Amino acid sequence: MATTEQISSTTLAPLNPPRRLLFGPGPTMVDPRVYEALSKPLVGHLDPYFIQVLEDVQQLLKGVFGIKEGFTIAISGTGSAGMEAAVANLIEPGMKFAIFANGYFCDRITEMGKRHGANVVRFEKPWGEIFSDAEATDFIRRERPNVVAYVNAETSTGALQNGKAICAAAHDAGALVIADVVTSLGAMPIRFDETGIDIAYSCTQKGLSCPPGLAPIAVSRRAMDYLNARKTPCRSWYLDLKLLYDYHTVSHRYHHTAPISMFYALREALVVIMEEGIENRWQRHLHCHKEFLDGVQELGLEMHVPKEENRIWNLNTVKVPEGVDSGRVTKRLLEERGIEILGGFGPLAGKVFRIGIMGPLATGRNVTLLLTEFENILRAEGYKGGKR
Repeated sequence: MATTEQISSTTLAPLNPPRRLLFGPGPTMVDPRVYEALSKPLVGHLDPYFIQVLEDVQQLLKGVFGIKEGFTIAISGTGSAGMEAAVANLIEPGMKFAIFANGYFCDRITEMGKRHGANVVRFEKPWGEIFSDAEATDFIRRERPNVVAYVNAETSTGALQNGKAICAAAHDAGALVIADVVTSLGAMPIRFDETGIDIAYSCTQKGLSCPPGLAPIAVSRRAMDYLNARKTPCRSWYLDLKLLYDYHTVSHRYHHTAPISMFYALREALVVIMEEGIENRWQRHLHCHKEFLDGVQELGLEMHVPKEENRIWNLNTVKVPEGVDSGRVTKRLLEERGIEILGGFGPLAGKVFRIGIMGPLATGRNVTLLLTEFENILRAEGYKGGKR
């Protein structure tokens, strides 16, 4: 490995990343207006101009989350920071924490819950299956937890979990509900208030079509009341939502040095969504999802999640056909076509392709391009099924 003394400006090539079409599960493509926003001049993190940017982001996030009561902010950190903020703020040592576990990110929530001292109980299903309303209700009634968590759109499996029955049963039991909406926010309806979620967290690099770096989060009035009455301080100072709320919305006292440029970018990404109209954006993603499914069927391929109503619109998991090496397909698509899709991992390693169609790439023309190049590489790797 080269040392600092061996590296100089003459030995490093100019920064020139390859141009990719990001059809993976994230990061996704970014609108040129968002790139332009990143280049705007910095101001201080306590400057009145930046405080206004923070307030703009809060108001714009309410529309994509579907929240009127409570508050929204964007945490300085990726989606996993949002996850940890939700867990750290609602969990106190010894609390019973019920988790609906059917994918990788449910396992990550579990690990965070244990580290924060929770008594974790899990309702487990194979990766890609979802929980029925009756199953969810019975589990919560039996366990009587303090906090419940589920993943609305599981990136590792492509499965979509409806949260209404989970939230209703949890509230009947006196519990608060955490929802992971990392993949769905901005591309699918969240309907935070209508569903009854208490804390939902996401990221910027998927359905919002922004670079990674911030974690949008929505907090219900019910959760705010709990935070204000909490008996012990949040174990994470940096992710303490009461402190962050004060910085973002009340006193604007210094908490941390926020990434100014990332907030510029998120604000612009949210303005782009507002101009399109959130309902129109959802419909565009749904339409492209259906177009992609039609193409997959013509190719004779199958989806990992069998029922249409249980599939994420903007993240598709396609079963790898027999005799095809998924790693070779993803590698050739990237190297020969400049197209990124990803394979599965964990129990789904080598079994699925994870294909994201979101943001600027969610158009009929791009779906056709993707299907054509996907088929070409599959054929080159020996696949002979289907007709297109």
